[in-house]
Amino acid sequence: MEATASAKYLRGSAQKARLVVDMIRGKDVNQALAILRFSKKRAASHIEKCMRSAIANANEAAEKANVSIDPDDLWVRTAFVDRGPTKNRRRVRPAPQGRAYREQRHFCHVTISLSNDEKPQPKASKNGKAAPVETASRKPAASKAKRRGGAAAAPRAKRTKKSEE
Repeated sequence: MEATASAKYLRGSAQKARLVVDMIRGKDVNQALAILRFSKKRAASHIEKCMRSAIANANEAAEKANVSIDPDDLWVRTAFVDRGPTKNRRRVRPAPQGRAYREQRHFCHVTISLSNDEKPQPKASKNGKAAPVETASRKPAASKAKRRGGAAAAPRAKRTKKSEE
């Protein structure tokens, strides 16, 4: 079962709200609520309210479908932040020498989707095992001189001792 909640016209920029939403994406509901509760970001309280609304929506949808659902089994399937309007949200701030600076007040829309389905496992390779992460076999990065090319990238001749004849 899947449930969605959205909070619109939240004060604050979408970029700042995305920092909070990225922390909870894919987590269990209890773990996500704990992260939101103890986060120092201003957007966290509004996102927590949206999360609680999504949990309530899941309970309500389960009751309508005559299915029992445990809120502890829910996890954050998707969570994203869209940019809100700024066109009519402009303000004027006094500036030096009689001028005025225009300020835009930013708003954002948060959407959270919860699910009690099984979490997807990491993709497995053909033989049924998870693909190993290869970090040791990567080549070291080329130096600046080699990337630049020219005489700096040319191989140097080896020094040999001159034999006197």
